[in-house]
Formats: sequence, structure tokens, C-alpha cells
Amino acid sequence: MRLYHQGDRGEPVRDIQDRLTALGFDTGDDPSGVFDEGTYRAVSGFQADRGLPTDGIVGPDTWRSLVDAGYRLGDRMLYHRVPMMRGDDVAELQARLNSLGFDTDKVDGIFGPATLHGLLDFQHNRGLAEDGIAGDLVASELRLVERATHKPGREAVRERQWLQSLPESIAGQSIYIDPECRTDDESRATWIAAMEASSAIQLLGGNPIVSHSIDTSPPPSIRAQRANRLNVDIVIGFFLPQDGEEAVFYFSSEHSRSEAGMAVAGVVAERLGLSPAGRTMPLLKNTRSPAIVVAVRAMNRRVGRVVANVIASLYEDGILNQPDGSKR
Repeated sequence: MRLYHQGDRGEPVRDIQDRLTALGFDTGDDPSGVFDEGTYRAVSGFQADRGLPTDGIVGPDTWRSLVDAGYRLGDRMLYHRVPMMRGDDVAELQARLNSLGFDTDKVDGIFGPATLHGLLDFQHNRGLAEDGIAGDLVASELRLVERATHKPGREAVRERQWLQSLPESIAGQSIYIDPECRTDDESRATWIAAMEASSAIQLLGGNPIVSHSIDTSPPPSIRAQRANRLNVDIVIGFFLPQDGEEAVFYFSSEHSRSEAGMAVAGVVAERLGLSPAGRTMPLLKNTRSPAIVVAVRAMNRRVGRVVANVIASLYEDGILNQPDGSKR
């Protein structure tokens, strides 16, 4: 899709404004169909709320999030299909099933095979029709059962187990390195940091895997699929922040967050003099392994080297799997 920003006009802008207003983001005095200051503030506010780069521009990621945010569990029938259904209602379904022990894997708002499996298990357990469709009946049953239990989701338990079972060395661990590539300038900068990180990890005994070659720019969804297919241990992204916010990001949404990603991001951020922050960036949302994205404006070899050394120390010192954060 094209990008929509301040100064644009037309029916697509009117649609964006209507969706923002329905979600509680006021477009101010902007006329319907005119992308002016009020719409810019509303878009930026929505992006900040959803953990997206706050550039005030509606591109593919922001548009997809706007559409996803318009659904609540029970609004429509949810089922497995190709292309897979997406939305906040799917994320709510996943979160509720996970909290009850019916594993749907990561709460990513995408109705995939794992979500279908968790739903079928729930329907079987509750004596419901095992059709793999989540409608009003399933939504009501989930809310009824959930009132009686308040447990962490299966995805949180799984990530806590990952933290507690880290080996004592990075040797043999598959570290997926992803240099973001939205523009030529970004590709050049992130590639330098990624190559330094890759070389350092290899010297330390790890197995670095770079998500793409220097002359290709696959979308984040494809890069995330590759990480999942290779079943890597950790995902590290390098990113030039267009909105100026420097941080180490981990996956966090209204319905879920990555416990392991948050822990790793906290340690890496401290060493880089940054803050950890939750985001719903595609690389964080769509990868099954713990993932972080390092977002700095001065992307260079030092950044890559520091990140690699910190990741190695997580294994060797055992900081993440000690209750008090001390070394082994």
C-alpha cells in the first residue's frame, strides 16, 4: 500500500480517520478526508499506544494494526484459513486459551495451526462442538471459565522455562541476526553492526545466522518465518529509529508480552546506555524465539560488538536465570 501522511486527502484518509475515532483517537478539527495536524496527532498517539514507530505516517504496519484493533472477541467467527485471520480478537482468544492451559503458542493475533489446536482442545474439554470455530458460544464459555482461574499464560510459562534452562555457554547456540532494510541508508548502517555482531558471536563459539544477504530486502514477515523455520535460540534485530526513539525493544502488546525478550532487552539496554521498551514490531511479534531489536541512530561496529558480547555473557554468567540477577 502507499503511505498516507500529513497533506493527503481522499477516501482512504476518511477511512483512517473513522477507524482512529472509533478507537478513541480524536482527529481534532481536521475535515473528513483531510490528513492535517489533528490526524497526525491521532496517528502518532495510536502508534505509541500499539508499540509502533511514532512517525505519524500510515504505512502497512500501522494500517494493519488499525484494522486489527477494530475487532473484539465475539465480533466475528474466528477459524483457521489461508490467508490466516488476524486481529485483536484473535489475540484475545489466544491469551484466554493460554491462561487456561490450552497452548496456542505466542499471542500474536494470527489464527494459525497452534491456535486451532488450542481451540479444539478447549472445545473438547468443555464438551463443545469440536469445529475449530470461535464464535459467541466459545467467547462466553472462555469468559465463564476464566472467572474461576487466574494463571499465567502458557507462553509466559514456556519463556520462564527458557530463561531458567539457558546453557552455560553460547557455544552451539543459533543466534539469528536481522539487519533492518527499509531504506538504502538503513541497510548500509545496520549491515555494518550485524556483520560485527556475527563475527564476534562466531569467535565466541556461537552459530550466527544472518536473516538476508546485503543485496536483498525481504519484508519482516519473511525474515521472521525464516527464523521460525530454523528454530533459532535468540533473534537480534538492528534498526534505525525513524521517530528518533532509541531503545532496545521486546515484544509487548495489550494481551501479552515476551518475558524472555524483556529480560534480554533489559540487560542489553543497560550495556548500551538505553532503555528497554515494549513494541509490536513484526520481527518481535512474528518470531517464536525470544527476540530483541536494538534501535540506535549511531549504528556502527561498536554497537554490534557490544550486543554480541552481552548475549554471550547471558549464557556464561547466567544472569537471566538467577532469581536475584546475580552471576552463577
